[in-house]
Amino acid sequence: MNFITQNYKSFLIVILFFISCGKSKSSSIEKKYMPTESSLSKHNASPDWFRNAKLGIYFTWGPYTVAANTNEWYPRWMHFGIDSIEWNGKKPGYHINRLDWHTRKFGHPSKFGYHDMIKEFTAEKFNADEWAKLFQKSGAKFAGPVAMHHDGYALWGSKLTPWNSVDIGPNRDITGELFAALRKRDMKVITTFHHARHLQRYKGKNLQEATQRYGHLDSYHMFWNSHYPWIPGLPTSSEDPKLRILYGNIPEKEWLNFFWLGVLKEVIDKYQPDMIWFDTWLDLIPEKQRFEFASYYLNKAETWGKEVMMTHKNEDMPHTFSTEDFEQGRRDKLTGAPWLTDDTISKFSWSYIDGLSVKPAEWVIHDFIDIVSKNGQLLLNISPKFDGSIPDDQKAVLMELGSWLKVNGEAIYNTRPWKIYGEGPSKMKNSGHFTEHIDYTSNDIRFTKKKEAIYAISLGTPKEELNIIALAKNNSLELPDIKSVISLNGDHIKSWNQDDEGLKIELNKNAPNQIAYAFKITTAKE
Repeated sequence: MNFITQNYKSFLIVILFFISCGKSKSSSIEKKYMPTESSLSKHNASPDWFRNAKLGIYFTWGPYTVAANTNEWYPRWMHFGIDSIEWNGKKPGYHINRLDWHTRKFGHPSKFGYHDMIKEFTAEKFNADEWAKLFQKSGAKFAGPVAMHHDGYALWGSKLTPWNSVDIGPNRDITGELFAALRKRDMKVITTFHHARHLQRYKGKNLQEATQRYGHLDSYHMFWNSHYPWIPGLPTSSEDPKLRILYGNIPEKEWLNFFWLGVLKEVIDKYQPDMIWFDTWLDLIPEKQRFEFASYYLNKAETWGKEVMMTHKNEDMPHTFSTEDFEQGRRDKLTGAPWLTDDTISKFSWSYIDGLSVKPAEWVIHDFIDIVSKNGQLLLNISPKFDGSIPDDQKAVLMELGSWLKVNGEAIYNTRPWKIYGEGPSKMKNSGHFTEHIDYTSNDIRFTKKKEAIYAISLGTPKEELNIIALAKNNSLELPDIKSVISLNGDHIKSWNQDDEGLKIELNKNAPNQIAYAFKITTAKE
């Protein structure tokens, strides 16, 4: 370890002390799960509480919101003089030279680095009880913070990094306060982690090798698997021990164990989260550390007497013990295994930026219904400002979502998929991550089921007679004769009739408009 400064050695000794303490405590736990897939696969990847809950809220909120510019990747982009960046194949027109913008706003990164911005992340308007109340009113059953983004800043009181919300910035335990408020409301609590990308992987010899292997590394893709770029003369290449922790300027072996794995164990021990969600790039972490995390978490949950879960993207963890997540996307068909979508309330950035454009509630609700019909769940992101306030336009969408669920939640909560997910003219163009937006119509129908009923949800208000083909008599789905049809929002059905062409439903002329109409259907078999 001759490449590590003496100061860094001292800091590392302190860190390793806390890790060893955690190990000594965990050694007394009877380990049901070993860090192997065969052992971990005994765990139920998607517990019933998750499948019943359907909706969760989280928030991308950290020091990057001080800039309110670009997106949550600002700590990276501020070091590059690029004219525009590409997002999902598109180049937003308002992107400018980030290095130039940062220099004019705050000063050159050599004089005002990201670590200086952290001091201005004040969060003085953050009110955990108000946030929890809003999340509950939105209809969410689980919620929690982006505990650590790519930037390596901890939204809790960490002993493993000095860059945490108790020691610098808000001087508050954001995660602890919010969890207490959520648990008062019997909501499940989650933490999300994006820090697999935090380590600086390209510098010195590694950077030379990467350049030779990939050719010219343009400013957008340079150091792509690392959030912070190693640039001489900037804080990202500093030998200061505290700055090295923040900027991921640490030897990989030490970083993997004391940082990537260490902060996960710390949050598990301090807060007992019901779900730990991972962003992509988890494949950059060796299987040894990933499986050690999983076994540690599941063994701890055994001692708590709790059903917990973890997520992954792509093939970053085995499906046998982890639930698959799709970023801003979803399946285009019904699946046997439950899954999760993480989507954001805005049309571009996950974190708050000036001029943030928020999706209409109709988009959010229709996508949510489609997700549920295909055996999925939704984790919806919101974007608070640096001071801890949640913008009114985002609150309005959450409240409209909650209002719809208050009336129609019977067709969503505690349901399971029916034989088919739905029918209608609107078709998805792609499946998986980053699916394209669809404008649904009232002729697009989505199905869910409980023991006592089938629910057919029209993605709009039917103005003319609605014909649901899948619910026809004598069809291949072997549906028994229908006994009753009611609309969950009240007595607004003028007539209904089931024949060989379908189930025909006509609403009264004065039936109120809804973003989606949910019909409860019982059959003679019931």
